[in-house]
Amino acid sequence: MSPSPRSRAASAAAEDWRPSGVVTLLTDFGVEDAYVGVMKGVIASAGGADLRVIDLTHAVAPQDVRGAAFHLAHAWRYFPAGTVHTCVCDPGVGTERAILVAVAGGHAFVAPDNGLLGPVLDAEPRAWIGRLDVDRVALPDRSRTFHGRDVFAPAAARLAGGTAPGELATAVDDCERVELPLPKWLDGGGMLATVVSVDRFGNLIGNVPAEDVAEGSWTAVVGERRAALHGTYGETAAGELIALVDSYGLVELAVNGGSAADALGLGVGDSFRLERSA
Repeated sequence: MSPSPRSRAASAAAEDWRPSGVVTLLTDFGVEDAYVGVMKGVIASAGGADLRVIDLTHAVAPQDVRGAAFHLAHAWRYFPAGTVHTCVCDPGVGTERAILVAVAGGHAFVAPDNGLLGPVLDAEPRAWIGRLDVDRVALPDRSRTFHGRDVFAPAAARLAGGTAPGELATAVDDCERVELPLPKWLDGGGMLATVVSVDRFGNLIGNVPAEDVAEGSWTAVVGERRAALHGTYGETAAGELIALVDSYGLVELAVNGGSAADALGLGVGDSFRLERSA
């Protein structure tokens, strides 16, 4: 049986992989400990000092795979083709869970098979997905609790240094995928939005894309609080609640000069309504 068109396209994506020498790191490690620095040391040792390592974020909440998926999905396209995105939010570290190598949109990804790559792969249906041969890339005497250092970092260095994805991983048909929630349309034309992220300013980032509010005037409603949709933070007085389309292209709730999360008592997974203004 000949391979399907999708399989052929995925194989072509892997074969066309050309590394740029850029590696990104996305983890839930924080910056208080030496974990991130040690990963960078392994990448430099395995891949050479010419590789450029960029911190995407290390502030993903511990074990928050969905949060890691959100950040990756909204960031990877801003890097040059040939970037290796190394993603370590891995509650199953040391278990039988697989580690994946994927190639999508001219980029490579190394991540646990726990759904983290779901939004990227959903947007890139011709992606190539492989299961990493851990024994081939791992450091000697690897730990069962720090695969970021002992497996992910050397794998990323090998890819960034020019090793073909198919030499490090065996192709698989699919993998685990988390799904980011979609907004729900309500009777009367309104929407129920879900908060998918809260940034360090306390802005509540919802899951409603800009195109859904492109026509007409809209107001966000949380209990008795109402916030009209504006263009930017400074269009309201200090301390006032505001809704706007943010840099992710999503509707967020903010407080000019303050924290919407604190003011409203909302967080990831909570909801707010969007109604058409009269």
